[in-house]
This record gives sequence, structure tokens and C-alpha cells, in this order.
Amino acid sequence: KYLPVVESALNPNAVSRAGATGLWQFMFGTGKMYGLEINTLVDERRDPIKATDAAVSYLKDLYHIFGDWHLAIAAYNCGPGNVNKAIRRAGGKKDYWEVYNYLPRETRGYVPLFIAANYVMRYYKEHNLCPIETNLTTITDTLWLDRKVHFDQIAAVIGVPKETIHAMNPQYRHSIIPGSPDKPHVLCLPAEYSLAYIDYQDSIPKYLADTLLNENKLLASPKNSLASASGNYQIYKVKKGDTLSTIASRQRVTVSKLKQWNGLHTSRIYPGQRLKIY
Repeated sequence: KYLPVVESALNPNAVSRAGATGLWQFMFGTGKMYGLEINTLVDERRDPIKATDAAVSYLKDLYHIFGDWHLAIAAYNCGPGNVNKAIRRAGGKKDYWEVYNYLPRETRGYVPLFIAANYVMRYYKEHNLCPIETNLTTITDTLWLDRKVHFDQIAAVIGVPKETIHAMNPQYRHSIIPGSPDKPHVLCLPAEYSLAYIDYQDSIPKYLADTLLNENKLLASPKNSLASASGNYQIYKVKKGDTLSTIASRQRVTVSKLKQWNGLHTSRIYPGQRLKIY
């Protein structure tokens, strides 16, 4: 459970320069291999529950390969091929510390970081460290939606803050839950709002439907990606000191549009990141 502390600092919206995403920093191919849905509207690498299930399965498979948890965790970071190569170079030894010098540099620090995270999380009191209390509720409920619903519709009709919906459903990239009778999608809410949703479940999808859902019609179409549906776009490479606000101002667009076009749920960006601007 402490591995995502090292991977993403427990941020489900974290994206690395290589494109690894979510709490567990899954690459696209590995995420698909372990059954995660990844498309224009949904990225289950950001779903804390489904991504954790996938990560546990992946770690279990790696342990079956190597028979050692340190090696399995190393393989989670750099891939089983690199760990096998290190084992061969170490003369067949299957101990992390024996193969340490033959591993990629990042992986040499990765397992010690994991051990350190375990230590700190377990013995923080002995070092006078105090955990920060979260404002997120720990009592939640989940609902299966068989209709397409926008976060703004839910927020307006039952009064749950939109920021709360985003925080509890980070897998939806454009504030749309693409539920359908053939493929329902899950909505996670604070428990105190679940009954309200059930009471108003017929009214919610109708609220400003033409404005909220038709505005995103091209995004919601399974046949079109954002780029192919929206026409021409330019790529902006983020420079040191840039913020979404300064980029939006220079490009004469809004911050909300920048977030929508690039599947961003926070305003955090980093130098070298590429942003689509339509």
C-alpha cells in the first residue's frame, strides 16, 4: 500500500514525462494488459480502486516470476526484462542487493525509497511527524449509471460540490460519465448524497442536457478522438515558469478549455509537457 506513495505521492492525476499515469503510474500498454479502460473520456489508470486491483495483479505476477518481493518491486519500476538482465550479469543471483549494481540507476533508488516509505509511515510518531488530515470523506457510496451524465448536472441538481465529484472520480477526463445500458459506468459520491442521486436520477441527465452534453458531443463519440474530431490544433511545449493562466492568456483561450483539451484535472504542469491548443 505504500508503493503509490513512491510512485505518485498518492496523486491519482499524476502523469510522468513518459506518460505513466495515476496512483500506480501505469503505462498505457500495461494498463490495457491488466484490463483498464483507457480512451478519450475514461482513463481507469486514474481510478484508485481499479488501478489498485490491476497493480496488485501485476505485482502478484512479478512475484511468481522472481520469487522475491524486492525483485518484484524492482521489476514493477523498470520491467521484468531489465531485472532478468541484471540477474544474468550477476551470475544468476536472485537477491536484489546482489544484482543492485546491474540495475538501471532509477531502480537502484526505487526499492530503498519503498523501504523508507514503509519505515516513515509506520514509525512517524517516533520522529514527531504529524499526518495532515484530509477533507475528503471516508464514507462513500457507488452508483452504476446507465446514462451519460455531466458532473455539472450532478452538482447543480443534488448540491454536491463539483470539486468533490472530480476528487472522487478522477478517471473521467472531461467531466462526463459515459454510462449506457450496454456499459454502465460507476459514480462515487459521499454517502450522504447517494440517496439524493437516486431520488433525482431521472431529472439529473435532463438538466441543461443540450448545453452540457452537446457541447462535448465530439468528445463523447466513441468513433472520434479529441484531435480528429476537433480539427487542427497546435502543440505548445511548456517552458520553465509557465502556468496554465499565462499560457491561456498568450493563446487567447480559457484555462478551462486548456484543461478540457488536455484531460487535466488540476492546474499543475511541468516544463517539457506538451499541450494541445485548438
